[in-house]
Amino acid sequence: MATPADVDAVVAAMTTAFFDDPMWGPAFPDVDRRAEQASALWRLLVTSSLRYPWLLVTPNVESAALWIPPGERELTPEEEDGFEGFLVDTTGRKVADGILDLLGKLDEARPSEPHFYLSLLATHSDHRGHGLGMGLLRESLARTDALGAPAYLESCNPANNKRYAGAGFTPLRTITLADGHPVTTMWRPAGG
Repeated sequence: MATPADVDAVVAAMTTAFFDDPMWGPAFPDVDRRAEQASALWRLLVTSSLRYPWLLVTPNVESAALWIPPGERELTPEEEDGFEGFLVDTTGRKVADGILDLLGKLDEARPSEPHFYLSLLATHSDHRGHGLGMGLLRESLARTDALGAPAYLESCNPANNKRYAGAGFTPLRTITLADGHPVTTMWRPAGG
């Protein structure tokens, strides 16, 4: 489980992991400012998630899995109230509107049945290809299974769908974003 001392490393992992992601890369279209803007969003989500014991990391924080427990929200009510202003200040109005639209579509697709929500799974680009992210996912799912809870995620990179299927997730639906990019929502029943 992550601690406040891990926040910088988790944010770095997410920033590098999602820099060229087919959904999150275009969400921050200014390539020169993408890392700065995206890392501000990741920092907000990571810091907020520390209120739950579900930000899991590998021993050296090369990989992180940010889970939201059943019935909970990613941000506190106060953070939600200021979220639009935060995005506008960080990215400008046009980019903020695009991110808000994207997040709105993802939120609308979430099942109403209680579940653990895998908000973000990331491995720092310097450590990709060693199975750290999938190992962390398996460890996370063992914990959700022990609690008898299903899990849900959005796969924003079609290349990862097979990996998630191998962990017991099945596709629910496809969300088509404004730029035509498909996002696959996936569900895993308790116990896999």
